[in-house]
Amino acid sequence: MAKSPPVFRFAPSPNGRLHLGHALSALTNARLAAAFGGRLLLRIEDIDLARCRPEFEQGIHDDLAWLGLHFDGAVRRQSEHFDDYRSALAQLQAMGLIYPCFCSRQEVKQAVARREAETGEPWPRDPDGAPLYPGCCRNLSGAEQRERIAAGEPHVLRLAMDRALACAGADLSYSVFDAEGAVRRIAVDPARWGDVVLARKDVPTSYHLAVVVDDALQGVSHVVRGRDLEAATAIHLVLQRLLGLAVPLYHFHRLLADQTGQKLAKSRQSPGLADLRAQGVTPAAIRRQLGFT
Repeated sequence: MAKSPPVFRFAPSPNGRLHLGHALSALTNARLAAAFGGRLLLRIEDIDLARCRPEFEQGIHDDLAWLGLHFDGAVRRQSEHFDDYRSALAQLQAMGLIYPCFCSRQEVKQAVARREAETGEPWPRDPDGAPLYPGCCRNLSGAEQRERIAAGEPHVLRLAMDRALACAGADLSYSVFDAEGAVRRIAVDPARWGDVVLARKDVPTSYHLAVVVDDALQGVSHVVRGRDLEAATAIHLVLQRLLGLAVPLYHFHRLLADQTGQKLAKSRQSPGLADLRAQGVTPAAIRRQLGFT
């Protein structure tokens, strides 16, 4: 029986125009997919309904076409598949691994400040530098949880990380691959992330939950993304274990920085590919600049 070709994916969010960092990621995916004889999918990660806009989604297609990139199969738009994420969330809830948290961001910040004042020590931070959730709502009774939800209180759904790790089992590690196909194992400690948010009242998923569900449903075997997401892969591994999903191979590419040394980002209004195109920059020049010939 013939072996299925590997499956790669490029998955931008339509909350702004693509910049050079996105071009690097898309071109890296395309190069590796070609090198490994694989397929390359396009996924639109638009769960943030407040920030994602149709014109930005069209801009993604325009920019990728301008770069000369082609994708296989139908485009998956996350906003059309919320039921898939609800199903995964229900599975975790049935395992007793999810609890509602009614704390606002400000209340979490205040709780952390109180803990630091009481102990005189800095509160633990996650790999992104945010304070770990202090567990204010962790031990609410089931009756209180139901009463507050029925009353319409805003809340998020958090993963009880200690219980999740107990269910996930030992050997929490995944494999990374390089351009030559060499593979090595990476051990992770998901506890460093604490009780991460997996869904909100208005959106039935988070990036972490949606990405593992999508990768599994699309048969993605090779995930190629920036080093800024390397630490978060620990969360994804736990969810894959809990949900019984296949764990892809991973490759983390370099990041691009601006003149101040900060990573290119839409939030910092990094120049978009459309801006460069308007200035007369060609796709060939972009490829040369990023090291692709």
